[in-house]
Amino acid sequence: MKKRDVERGISILLWILMVLLAGYIIVKGLALEKKDMEYMMGNIQHQALKIYLPGITETEGEKDGKQWLWEKIKAQLPILKKYSKEEEKKPEIDAKTSSRIMRENTEFLEAKILEENREAGPPSSGYENTEDEEIPGDAPSQETVNQIRAPVTDIPLEKFQDFDFVMRNFYTVDKTTSINSEQLNAPALLEMDMRMQGNNEQPQILIYHSHSQEEFIDSVPGDPSTTIVGVGDYLTTLLRDTYGYNVIHVTDTFDIVDGKLDRDKAYTYAQERISRILEENPSVEVVIDLHRDGVSGNKRLVTNIDGKETAKIMFFNGLSRTKQNGEISYLPNPYIQENLAFSLQMMLETKKYYPDIARTIYLRGYRYNLHLRPKALLVECGAQTNTVQEEMNAMEPLADILNKVLTGDKF
Repeated sequence: MKKRDVERGISILLWILMVLLAGYIIVKGLALEKKDMEYMMGNIQHQALKIYLPGITETEGEKDGKQWLWEKIKAQLPILKKYSKEEEKKPEIDAKTSSRIMRENTEFLEAKILEENREAGPPSSGYENTEDEEIPGDAPSQETVNQIRAPVTDIPLEKFQDFDFVMRNFYTVDKTTSINSEQLNAPALLEMDMRMQGNNEQPQILIYHSHSQEEFIDSVPGDPSTTIVGVGDYLTTLLRDTYGYNVIHVTDTFDIVDGKLDRDKAYTYAQERISRILEENPSVEVVIDLHRDGVSGNKRLVTNIDGKETAKIMFFNGLSRTKQNGEISYLPNPYIQENLAFSLQMMLETKKYYPDIARTIYLRGYRYNLHLRPKALLVECGAQTNTVQEEMNAMEPLADILNKVLTGDKF
């Protein structure tokens, strides 16, 4: 037998072995994928960590059976070495990126909590009325408000030409969406006319609550006056009695289904009801969905204004756009720019007159019924760790800010 024939036979034998190894890899890989799927379904928490904090689940220096077999094949087929080197670089880059994202997210969250709690005292263990506490009763007069309130800070409008300055000081962007300087042109938003056009002979403002069951640390079970609805009642009183607006307060429940708390379709139910009311009252120009936020642990969103402990407020915008899918065609909102203008002008007034009460405007990917009117506003006031009194106290600056924007007495 010739030497060439021997070499050819060995080569054929090696290729047969490679084919068998490749088949083994495929079978083994499918088995591992099935096992991995079962593991994923049985360990949701681990998968959540991989999605939201990928750096936590990173592992290094471990090789499974597939990797071992792959190494053996590469040793016999040099042509695969170049390909494998390129692939091996990817996990290293991903690990670095994941670690950086986790670090930046952690730093961001710590900074936000520190900023929001810099004025806060220790968490209240409960709430008791005393003779010295001021419970909302008669709304302060407009004359009184004008006498006691003066600008605290001044932000030159030229600064709003700097998109980075605007985003850094006025906004928090949820990870589900994104925004750029074309989509958020701050100077143009500040120039939009948000003044009230009609008079108070007909309804001008509508207040409602998609989540009417939201309560506070000292809410009384079964007493809606100590829930977000009661807070809305006080805001309604202020806007009517102090500022002279014609206000509709909708106290319908949208988050109770069959006697149980269920918020899955609360915004859908709210849209149906509020849309009918707006059809019956076309003079309504301002629509406010008043909420309270939810926080973890003992975190408290509170500051002191004029000697009163006051819940912090946050304006919220839905952009009907996500990073993954772009514009959401089934959630159209022709008023996104007007919505952004309204919340930014409200935020600027807040910074000017009540700088410590303002949290950054939160931008998220969906709609939240802000398409119902150009001057539609979603407000988060405090959280479940605030007292009812702190929530009520926050309505006074909120009503003042709203009036300044609607009358044009601003900037």
